[in-house]
Amino acid sequence: MKVRSSIFASFILVFEVLGVALFLRGFFPVPVKSALPSKSRLSDLPAEPQTGGSPNSTRLPQPLFSRVVVMLVDALREDFVFGASGHLYMPYTRHLVDRGSSHSFVAKARPPTVTMPRIKVDNNVTRHLDRTLKRDDWDVLILHYLGLDHIGHISGPHSSLIQPKLLEMDDVLKKIHSSLVSKEAEGSLPYLLVLCGDHGMSETGSHGGSSEPEISTPLVLISPAFRRKGGMKKPEVVEQVDLTPTLALGLGLPISQNSVGRVIPGVFEESSLRDQLRFLHLNGHQLSCLLKDSIPDYEKDAGFEQFRVAEKAHGNWMKLYLEGNASEVLMNMGKKVLKQYLEALAAMSSALSKQLGKYDMYSMIAGMVFVFQLLLVLVLAMPEALSGSAAVDLPVLSSLFSLPFYLLCLLLASVHVLVCTSAESSCYFCSLSWGLVFAAVAFSSAMFCILISLATRRLPLAPKIHGKNTGGDWSLSELDVLLLAGTIGHTLSLAASSFVEEEHQTWYFLLNTLCLAVFQDVCRKYFREQRGFGEEEELFLPSKDSHPSSHHKSEVSSEKWLALATPPFTLVCCRLLRSLNQTGVQWAHLPDVGHWLNSSDHKTVLSLLSAFCLVLIYLLVQRRCSLVSKFALALGLLGVYSYRAAVGNVLFPWQQSTRTTSKGTVEARFVYVFVLGILFTGTKGLLRSQILTADAKLKSRGLWEIYSGLVLLVSLLFRAHNLPVLCCCLLIQTLMAQFIWKKLHYDAAQTTIMHYWFGQAFFYFQGNSNNIATVDISVGFVGLESYIEAPAIVLTSLSTYAGPLLWACHLVCYLSSERERSPVAIGHGCYCLALLRSVPAAAYIVLVTVLRYHLFIWSVFSPKLLYESMHLLLTAGVCLFFITMEQSHSTSKS
Repeated sequence: MKVRSSIFASFILVFEVLGVALFLRGFFPVPVKSALPSKSRLSDLPAEPQTGGSPNSTRLPQPLFSRVVVMLVDALREDFVFGASGHLYMPYTRHLVDRGSSHSFVAKARPPTVTMPRIKVDNNVTRHLDRTLKRDDWDVLILHYLGLDHIGHISGPHSSLIQPKLLEMDDVLKKIHSSLVSKEAEGSLPYLLVLCGDHGMSETGSHGGSSEPEISTPLVLISPAFRRKGGMKKPEVVEQVDLTPTLALGLGLPISQNSVGRVIPGVFEESSLRDQLRFLHLNGHQLSCLLKDSIPDYEKDAGFEQFRVAEKAHGNWMKLYLEGNASEVLMNMGKKVLKQYLEALAAMSSALSKQLGKYDMYSMIAGMVFVFQLLLVLVLAMPEALSGSAAVDLPVLSSLFSLPFYLLCLLLASVHVLVCTSAESSCYFCSLSWGLVFAAVAFSSAMFCILISLATRRLPLAPKIHGKNTGGDWSLSELDVLLLAGTIGHTLSLAASSFVEEEHQTWYFLLNTLCLAVFQDVCRKYFREQRGFGEEEELFLPSKDSHPSSHHKSEVSSEKWLALATPPFTLVCCRLLRSLNQTGVQWAHLPDVGHWLNSSDHKTVLSLLSAFCLVLIYLLVQRRCSLVSKFALALGLLGVYSYRAAVGNVLFPWQQSTRTTSKGTVEARFVYVFVLGILFTGTKGLLRSQILTADAKLKSRGLWEIYSGLVLLVSLLFRAHNLPVLCCCLLIQTLMAQFIWKKLHYDAAQTTIMHYWFGQAFFYFQGNSNNIATVDISVGFVGLESYIEAPAIVLTSLSTYAGPLLWACHLVCYLSSERERSPVAIGHGCYCLALLRSVPAAAYIVLVTVLRYHLFIWSVFSPKLLYESMHLLLTAGVCLFFITMEQSHSTSKS
């Protein structure tokens, strides 16, 4: 069965996405859950241990607190409170930490430190606070302040806005504390005021990684039940999950069944020894039950054994205690039991936390097998996919009706039944319906048969470098060798954590090398080769009075110098863009041009730069648009500047720098109208060229108008200081298309690989990295009044992958618009793009499987896995667009 290269490549990518999705489902662990009823009840609590007597009642010790107020400040770093600047940022809170009745801890968050985005307006929280504090109809009050996190994402932890926001939070805490103190009645249970953060922020203001500033948060517990301090002590380190059992027992409630935390001992130090042991026993019982439901051989777990020993010792202590023994021996014995409990709780909590990293290996292996089968089929089909016909002959029918296919189906089905019926196996793939499983088994078996059939065809294939073509052999140029070696070298570099963290350096190096190689080709074309041609042409030159010949020579000369200037100019642009945004890990904290432009002192410079960039964007994009689209593009870019002025990034000449900013919702929606209008105009032209008339010019204009709409949308989503990235992208595309790819006659495969390399480099020029913390989630709110999931995901994805998407879309437009190119160029480009994405994606899932117990698996390798998966999904969408353009291109050619 013959299929076009573009359809074949798109088919492979779509199924690779499904395979990677199955792999991700097995790789990322499912939280441990208890098999007990969904709600914890007091009647379910275990009896108090006692040796040699009837069990005591399931009594809980008296609650320690009557009311709890939890003040959660999003992105509150521990140094904002405990650091040297704590006295300036939060003076009242720091006074309570130093001298008040409080306990202070550094609570560690677990990476990835990611929270769901929301509209971050703190006034919505505070405006109801006074009325709530006066009421007596509540026991627990939770306040979640998001403004600090928003400031961090916008301008980082050293912004001038940080101190005013923290002072505001300090005033809120003072108000709450004063209200609680004034309402405290003599003889009643004391209150508890909790100040905490869900995560910190990096030096760039984001979060998601595992650096100390991102995972270290303050936990301050304020209550008259605690001893008054005599001075600041170094805070102890606890886990964030330890707060759950601590608050539950402090309020006299059962611990949540799925909690993996352990109580914080310091909170209960003023309680009697019996109550302290009871608190620890309840926590230990809850963790042991969760351990039973999570680990098949739980009885061999060291923490479980320690808990049983401590529980037995607790029973002996209780027997002596109830007999009235009050000796010092009993006190020492109780302290020993206390220590045993604490060690058991630490071990069980650690075991359960490790259980969160347990992998579903069957689903991972199944997904990996699917992806690798598809990749091998893609590679083996290369000669046919890049041939003059751009069609792949897949032996589908012969594979489906072959005996090996049915034997493989039986074998894989047997393996599936064996794995899924094993006593200790529990995986996602086994939970799927038998219909889906059978389809997956049949698909895998068919792909294996097709793979074997293609492999037997390709055995004689042996490419030669700088050799003569003999039969079906290939010849690779120097540029081909560079592109091939660079792509393979990048894939191999992903095996090292340092190369993953600093991947941008790899792409910067490859891009610089590519520019030098292209410069060599330009010099070879215009100097070495034309020197020979010039000697021959002198014999046939017309007279000096021939003006057309002089004009032609002038055009050739200007074209030559522009072509020679393009690679060095590209190198200069790339070097400037590297200074715009520091990325990666090692040097991300260093100041860059972007930070300088975003400072309040340089808002005028940023305004002028933004205006210049928007004008240049218009000049570069409008050339191939219709008159209506040109007008819409101009108004849309004016709306982009208005939006940035509304949110306070830039200024109009008549605008005061102290003007109150807004969310810019109206201005952003104004731009969206023109984006949709341009996209509609371009789509209409494409449909007309494909259905009504085979007009190549109409098709080309429709394509470029769609590209213009995408550029307008990206300019809206990009931050003001990143507009030079978009300008350089468009400028390099224009110069390379006019003077390099066209004049040097690079084929579709070479042009595709160059586009891919440029797209990868521009991904990092934007300021992105392989750390989740660099994802700019604020673009998910552009033009929205509230958080809406679907548009927020689309806008965030588009902004994050703007570089690769713009270059991929430019590739489609360029290959479709070049009339001199073969009609199969689009199919070749689609195939090469699919291969370039499939190789690193397939290699990386093998890598993370091998390194799944690596120290940096969650902080370095797993975020990169998510980036690779998302990039694969977007590339599949681009390849589907290739299919339409190839059909349109072939129709117009005919």
